[in-house]
Amino acid sequence: MNCSACAQSIEKSVAELTGVNSVAVNLLTHSMQVDFAKERTTVDEIIESVQAAGFDASLKSVPAAGSQEKTSKNLNSLEIKIQKEEVALKNRVVISLILMIPLMYIAMAPMFGLPTFSFLKGPENSVIFAFTQMLLTIPILYVNRQYYQSGFKSLFKGSPNMDSLVAIGSSAAFVYGIFVIYKLAYASGHGNLDVLHQYSDSLYFESAAMILTLITLGKYLEAKSKGKTTNAITKLMDLSPKTATVLIDGKEKEIPLDQVKVGDILLVKPGSAVPVDGRIVSGQGAFDESAITGESIPVEKGENEKVIGATLLKLGSITMEAEKIGDDTAIAKIIQLVQDANATKAPIAKLADKISGIFVPIVIGISLITLLVWLLIGYEFEFAFQLAISVLIISCPCALGLATPVAIMVGTGKGASQGILIKSAEALETLHEADVVVFDKTGTVTQGKPQVTDVLPLNNHSQEELLTLAASLESASEHPLSIAILNFADEKNITYPSVKKFYNHLGKGISGEIDGNAYYAGNSKYMNELNIDISGITTKANQLSEEGKTTLYFASQIELIGLIAVADPIKANSKEAIKHLQNQEIEVYLLTGDNQRTAKAIGKKLNIDHILAEVLPEEKDQKIREIQSQNKTVVMVGDGINDAPSLARADVGIAIGAGTDIAIEAADIVLMKSDLSDVVNSIALSHKTITNIKQNLFWAF
Repeated sequence: MNCSACAQSIEKSVAELTGVNSVAVNLLTHSMQVDFAKERTTVDEIIESVQAAGFDASLKSVPAAGSQEKTSKNLNSLEIKIQKEEVALKNRVVISLILMIPLMYIAMAPMFGLPTFSFLKGPENSVIFAFTQMLLTIPILYVNRQYYQSGFKSLFKGSPNMDSLVAIGSSAAFVYGIFVIYKLAYASGHGNLDVLHQYSDSLYFESAAMILTLITLGKYLEAKSKGKTTNAITKLMDLSPKTATVLIDGKEKEIPLDQVKVGDILLVKPGSAVPVDGRIVSGQGAFDESAITGESIPVEKGENEKVIGATLLKLGSITMEAEKIGDDTAIAKIIQLVQDANATKAPIAKLADKISGIFVPIVIGISLITLLVWLLIGYEFEFAFQLAISVLIISCPCALGLATPVAIMVGTGKGASQGILIKSAEALETLHEADVVVFDKTGTVTQGKPQVTDVLPLNNHSQEELLTLAASLESASEHPLSIAILNFADEKNITYPSVKKFYNHLGKGISGEIDGNAYYAGNSKYMNELNIDISGITTKANQLSEEGKTTLYFASQIELIGLIAVADPIKANSKEAIKHLQNQEIEVYLLTGDNQRTAKAIGKKLNIDHILAEVLPEEKDQKIREIQSQNKTVVMVGDGINDAPSLARADVGIAIGAGTDIAIEAADIVLMKSDLSDVVNSIALSHKTITNIKQNLFWAF
């Protein structure tokens, strides 16, 4: 396969089989997914159907568990294939331009009175003039021969597309040019100056060369962003460590990740990534699971609790039992979801192909009618043929090659100037049809970094005293909540003493000694264990929790000193952007891995009715499918690694520029300013660009 027409031809052929429910061909990976009833059709029949369309196919083998290395090799070969394709297109453009520029000059110079070679001037040199143009045109036709292979194949199968129109028009121009060379040669040999004058200006070699060069240039511009999907998958694979530390008879041994087996006991040290999915056997730690769940705050876990591969152990040290390896791990499933989403995303039919499907038969029909009419009214075949060929040449839209790419380039350029990076024409074509916009929460509608929102001193303590104690205790911790408190203290110019005898009580809080006195910080459970009375602030604490805030209590050995609330604040412009979308009758969803309480609190502030909380990455992908099944065009806006499958699955994926590289690679559009109002601007830009494309196609045809 070398173009969308090939993919469409295969899809059409396979879809005609009895029992086939759906078929999706991925031009990027040269793969096909078919949903069919096994009792009504077979794999062999599907392969035969592909072969009937002029291509070959074989059943894709399913890699075994633990085959990450094989997957990586396949991915590398795919990247190489894509790079070769881009280089081939670039070479075709360069060769075509090198030959087209002198061709255009030779053909057009006499019309504009420009200087030219003496051996090309005058009726006596008309054969050389025409033959030179033909020699310059032939290589251009050859390097761009795929348009003829694809175009005529589609035409003969009764589904003409843009390639068919290009093939017919450029072929007609070239064939007519050869006919003219014969006429000029004959007239030159017989001294017929009238024929020489008549035909020397009737050459259309430059038209054939021009349309092929411009369309190839357009395809090259679109191909430059074709490999983004494989980049996203490669970066996802890089999240998992390459090796794991296994414990054998109490001794540590580092082995390649592919050699880890179910049941192996593994050691994970602070700052290391968890190698595979499993269960904690001993120890405890705080895990950064934002890559998988989207939770911005590390999760503290102890014995017998589950851990997820590719998540980062921030604090503590554990031994774990490997339970899921290879393709069964959560990160492997995310990789598979990204691949599947891109493979099954329905290809958007090019508007030019749609028009060509109607336009080509009409043009051919008019050309044949022209030939027959002039023959029937008594004119010679040569004259009637010349007019019929003229219809084909004139109808071939020379501007078609750049009608869409130029509009896309202007649209993407305008978007880039506004901080909106649009990576594909399909994204622009689809975005203006958006029915639903789904927002991830953490880092998308919120800032993604916890901040102090409330400081409530108690028992006659001042705010400064509470912040001094809090900053001193938290200074020895690397927890994001601790960092939020320290940042807040720095903003308030709080100076604080160092803490001694610091201890981290995982799942509860921290303790330490300041100026010889013991102090404690943590959750309500920890305070109750210490017999610290928190009843006086329970109502306020519950209210803060309902608002989606995390509450931290600070106490001495005898009393509660105060409470500090920390939350991931909503971005300043999120509410306004969402309101604009709702005013355009676009449904807005909030999709997050966070808990129900936090999600509902955020949804309430943003006036979002559709809340989907506690959703894992594979479930996010499924939620997008469910919305799409309602015949709605879905736009997904996210920033995290865990958003990659849903960004790829959505009709248009929009990534926040401050997000992860993987999300940015998987998305179709990137908002560099991380400003949600640019989602609204993107949709408006799509509307304007599509209008411009339609206008361009109208004038091209």
